[in-house]
Amino acid sequence: MRAMVITKFGGPDVFELWEIERPQPRPGEVLVRVVASGTNPVDAKIRQAGSWAGIPFPAVLGYDVSGIVEEIGPAVSGLQPGDEVFFTPEIFGNPHGSYAEFTIASERIVARKPDGLSHIEAAGIPLAGGTAWEAVIRRLAVRPGETLLIHGGAGGVGSFAVQFAKAAGAQVIATASKANHSFLEELGADVVIDYRDQDVAEQILGEAGHAGIDASFDTAGGNIEMSTLVTRPFGRIATILPPTGDLSALYMKNQTLFGTFLTRESARLREMTPLFEREQAKVIVDTIMPLEDVAKAHERLDSGHGRGKIILTVTE
Repeated sequence: MRAMVITKFGGPDVFELWEIERPQPRPGEVLVRVVASGTNPVDAKIRQAGSWAGIPFPAVLGYDVSGIVEEIGPAVSGLQPGDEVFFTPEIFGNPHGSYAEFTIASERIVARKPDGLSHIEAAGIPLAGGTAWEAVIRRLAVRPGETLLIHGGAGGVGSFAVQFAKAAGAQVIATASKANHSFLEELGADVVIDYRDQDVAEQILGEAGHAGIDASFDTAGGNIEMSTLVTRPFGRIATILPPTGDLSALYMKNQTLFGTFLTRESARLREMTPLFEREQAKVIVDTIMPLEDVAKAHERLDSGHGRGKIILTVTE
C-alpha cells in the first residue's frame, strides 16, 4: 500500500512516499481503507519532535480517519466489511496512522460514519470534534441558559466547541482575531471579542455581569488565569493545554478545572453523530489535498494559518 512515512523527526520535508506492507488486523481489530484523512496540530508536533509519543520508526502519522472497513479480525462483532466508519487512531506507540491507504484500529474506537456526510467531511471530525465534545458536553456539561467563554473559537477545536455549546442551549462568548469574527458569528457565537485589541476580561464581565460567566474553555493555551477571574464562584473551566499563571483564584472561588486530553472511544463518536446528521453542527473544510501533498499540509499546520480543516484524499 502507499503511505507517507517518516524515519526521523524534523520539518515537513521528512515525509517520504513508500510502498509498505498492509497491516493485518489482530483479534478485536479492524482493517480500514482510508478514503480521507484529517490533519491536526498534534500531527505536526509529533513530526517535529515526537519522541514523547513513543512511535517506532518507520512510522505513519495521521489521527483522523474516514473510510471503509476492509477486513475484520477475530472477535470483532459490531462491524463488518463494507461499513463506512470514522475514528481517531491511538497516538502513543502506534505506527499505523491515517497517512496511508489502509490502517488498523481496535473496534472499540471505531464508529459508523454519520449519514449524509462525505468521507472528506467526516475525516475532519474525530480528533478536534471529539476534544470539543469531551470538554464542552461531558466535562463542563453546559446547560441551557448558561454562558460559556471559548478562548480560540476559530480554531479546529474551538469551532466545534462553539457549535456544540449552541446546540446545548448556551450563550457563547468567543475570542478570535478580527478577521474571524464574522466566521464565528455564522457558527452561532453570540459575542466575539478581539483578543488583540480589546481587554478580554473587561469585555466578558461587561457582557456577563460582575458575578462572571458559568464556564470557560481554553483551546489556545495561556488563558487559565484570566478564566479563573471571569468565571463565577463554583464555575467550571476546561483546558486542552497545560495550565499556566497564577491560579489562586481557582480555589478561592471554589472552581473546578478539567484537564482534557482525548482518549479514544467509539461511544463519544456515536454521541456526536446526531448533531451532524441533523445539521446542528458542520465541518469547516479549508483545503483538500492528495495524500502525496502531506508536506504542504504540514507547512500550513506549522504556519498556524487557516480556519478550517486540511483534508487529505487517500483512496477513491
